[in-house]
Amino acid sequence: MKELGTILEETKTIAVVGLSPNPDRPSHDIAKYLQAQGYRIIPVNPTVETVLGERSYPNLLAIPFAVDVVQIFRRPEEVSPIVDQAIQIGAKVVWMQPGIVHEGAAAKARAAGLKVVMDRCMRATHRQVSGGGSKHGA
Repeated sequence: MKELGTILEETKTIAVVGLSPNPDRPSHDIAKYLQAQGYRIIPVNPTVETVLGERSYPNLLAIPFAVDVVQIFRRPEEVSPIVDQAIQIGAKVVWMQPGIVHEGAAAKARAAGLKVVMDRCMRATHRQVSGGGSKHGA
């Protein structure tokens, strides 16, 4: 849990792959929570222009600035090319939400120096680590 706390503490920018504009979808709800905690959320969804007030990008390679964490809300079979892009853009962490596990992509990410979190909710982890406060535990 300590390593997860360190990841959350050091993170400023989160690219959310598969972020839905629909407020009823988990990706939207979780990204909105993280945004409210002070993180910059970058939507990665080729079908929308903006989500949560931020410009959406069609893929990770189109983002013109550094990203700390690539949070994935896609089916496991779609993870590998996303991880390839995360490596290309120099992300520090790949975070796969609950139900998303891809050992091959995780091994590739780790070999490239990225930290990997699989099958874990970023919002729930943030709440556990911070006691429900801001990203700095306030």
